[in-house]
Amino acid sequence: MSFPPRLITRIALFSALIYVLSWGTTLLPNVNLAFFVAFSAGYLWGIAPGLMVGAVGMWLWSSFNPYGPVSLPVMLAQVAGMAACGLIGGISQNWSCDCKSLRGRLWLLMAAFVCTMLFYLPVSFVDAWVYQPFWPRFVTGMIWSLISLVANLLIFPLLFGVTRHLYDRERDMRCSN
Repeated sequence: MSFPPRLITRIALFSALIYVLSWGTTLLPNVNLAFFVAFSAGYLWGIAPGLMVGAVGMWLWSSFNPYGPVSLPVMLAQVAGMAACGLIGGISQNWSCDCKSLRGRLWLLMAAFVCTMLFYLPVSFVDAWVYQPFWPRFVTGMIWSLISLVANLLIFPLLFGVTRHLYDRERDMRCSN
């Protein structure tokens, strides 16, 4: 599989955007625009670019985090979880969404829920497995993920109009070439 240079540049920029936005929200625990950026990359350019944006962006954040790098098992879970957000965006690309309709908003809320759970379930599981005791740590991790879930349930519908605008521009550019 090969990507044109223009797409490679966009993948790199969106990966860097995940890193920068993660820095920008460090003072807000579990509130992160990275979920939406990875989802948007998948929605805009397809499954493979979405996976790459999520994986590279989260690898950057996990490796060069202001609190220090995370352990390898947790990092792998984080990278896989964020890549899954790009996957969900790529799968969602096939569904045309009018984000102003009730159906469109419900679809975005479902995407936000799925992206959040695909990230936090494996991360909380691996963290609890590595650092023990398992159940108290896993349950606490999932409770903390509720903050992120609420944030994503607000962020996805609020910002999807921007993604939809970029998608329409991309489609128009492809059609005119």
